[in-house]
Amino acid sequence: MNDTQLTELADDIRQLGKDLGFAHIGFSRPPIAEAEQFLQEWLGKGYHGDMEWMARHGNRRSRPEELVAGTVSIISARLDYLTEADPARMEQLLSEDQKAYVSRYALGRDYHKLMRKRLAKLAEQIKQRLGHLNYRVFTDSAPVMEKALAEQAGLGWIGKHTNLINSRAGSWFFLGEIYTDLPLPPDRPATNHCGSCDRCITACPTDAIVAPYQLDARRCISYLTIELDGPIPVEFRKAMGNRIYGCDDCQLVCPWNGFAKMSAEQDFLPRHGLDNRRLLELFAWSEDAFNENLKGSPIRRIGHCRWLRNIAIALGNCQPSTERQRDEIMTALRARLEHPDKLVTEHVQWAIAELTA
Repeated sequence: MNDTQLTELADDIRQLGKDLGFAHIGFSRPPIAEAEQFLQEWLGKGYHGDMEWMARHGNRRSRPEELVAGTVSIISARLDYLTEADPARMEQLLSEDQKAYVSRYALGRDYHKLMRKRLAKLAEQIKQRLGHLNYRVFTDSAPVMEKALAEQAGLGWIGKHTNLINSRAGSWFFLGEIYTDLPLPPDRPATNHCGSCDRCITACPTDAIVAPYQLDARRCISYLTIELDGPIPVEFRKAMGNRIYGCDDCQLVCPWNGFAKMSAEQDFLPRHGLDNRRLLELFAWSEDAFNENLKGSPIRRIGHCRWLRNIAIALGNCQPSTERQRDEIMTALRARLEHPDKLVTEHVQWAIAELTA
């Protein structure tokens, strides 16, 4: 194919992506040398914590052609997930200490399967048009530097909080990629527009953004409540407040999210009232109830014990206004003291100590 035909194909792919519900499609070419150097320095500082898989794959994360032989271009896709969520209401929920705060991305269906399936459909449509196509689809499913690739493809820039920001859509979106052997014309990389703003840095409850564009995952509430398998360090428990799964603070204060787009995806609507549930209600779920209620949710992968661990901390951070409320919380916590997993009981004991201090 000549350059004109490839440009026309790229335009067709953008339209196919739009028809499938993607908000933005962009193209880039490997390698991503600057991102590779940044990653190595980040790993060298130990900022990845227990996420050993971040370092396990060497340079394949930053060199797409080493991960998938024959890769010439990367198609990056954006899928918005904000649905009927008022950021002011989300911030208010953080002050309602007897209710649970769940990161906005996790309130609905797990996006991984949905996005991967849709990317595969896009790739197959391209293949049908051309008669042939070698490709592989990714959605958080392999060592892929999705934000760096998306930045090169013009989908947005990596902000000081290390999330991708689009000047017309904020940062409430998911990313996915198609590695392909098509020599598609690359888009112009996005330019940074954070300027002197440091709202995300000052808003972080645990000071995890240790410098602009530098996130120490070991301090991040998203890492602590989702990725960390063991006990949550005591020094961060009070700062967690009522955040039981993930954290959105850096996005909530970002000015660019004033331009955030609402998603039409019904699957991303909150399930089981997780955007307005009392901590005690969620703490009362048995393991069977947890698995059943969170079927198809990204939350399910942390397991019931970590779920109870996180909620126990949130309960310990409550400030009941009446003795009745305090007694209700203490009764629920004491009932979990007989839990067979020490991870749960250790955090329950901490919560009880906090409430009786």
